Amino acid sequence: MTKTTDEKNINRRRFYKAEQEANFADKQAGTLQTTHPAYRLAFRDTDFLLRDELRPVRFQLELLKPEMLFEEANIGSTLVVYGSARIPAPEQCDALLEAATTPEAKAVAEKLVAKAKYYDEARKLARLASQCAIVEDGKRHFVVCSGGGPSIMEAANRGAADVGAETLGLNIVLPHEQAPNPYVTPRLSFQFHYFALRKMHFLLRARAVAAFPGGFGTLDELLELLTLVQTGKMKPIPILLFGREYWSRVVNFEAMAEEGVINPQDLDLFRWCETAEEGWEHITKFYDLDCA
Repeated sequence: MTKTTDEKNINRRRFYKAEQEANFADKQAGTLQTTHPAYRLAFRDTDFLLRDELRPVRFQLELLKPEMLFEEANIGSTLVVYGSARIPAPEQCDALLEAATTPEAKAVAEKLVAKAKYYDEARKLARLASQCAIVEDGKRHFVVCSGGGPSIMEAANRGAADVGAETLGLNIVLPHEQAPNPYVTPRLSFQFHYFALRKMHFLLRARAVAAFPGGFGTLDELLELLTLVQTGKMKPIPILLFGREYWSRVVNFEAMAEEGVINPQDLDLFRWCETAEEGWEHITKFYDLDCA
């Protein structure tokens, strides 16, 4: 049998790709056996992939998919923004106050409205980082990354979008409705099932993290980051805490040092900030960047 030039090519692939094999399977005759779920190719069998025994495989897929797409998008590093999903944008403050009908609700609404300034600061910080547009060896750096949700997360994505920059959103499936905010770049908008893998992707490429006032989720993300750096599992990066008055009320870091459960120098792992400008200045000084 005469071999074609293509067949003689030593670099030619000898096995069909999974997509091709799937197409072959689609053309098979519809017998009783081929229509039964057991006969489906394993990687196309959703019911099989959702079984409890397949959790390790789903972990691996959720780790691999974003990593591959980040690499394809030439994302070298990120500026990660953590923060509340409840703090209103300045243009939403009046509506929030009007919707509060009881003294208790009004008190909470007023506290949230007082924090609306941090929506603006998160937006400005993202804008500053995105305007810098650092590219080295074909990789983009300080690409803005948030949890992809509303409020502070939206502000971060919005700030990058303001200057035409791409921006990442790492969303999470929740029992109640949770959709990405409109400022996340569609090709960089991801949905996670596992909180643990979502948090891992937040930090794998992070070269700076800004934590704004937030609830349990923000605390979880911030304290895990501080633990990783404190224990030496992660090398130091700029960690910016916006809103000293808020954070000092919810976490008494100084008391932890006084009680001896952390070292006094652990208080130097983060930097207090109130404005985007001072936060970005700390990042540029940390990395000796010529980008103000």
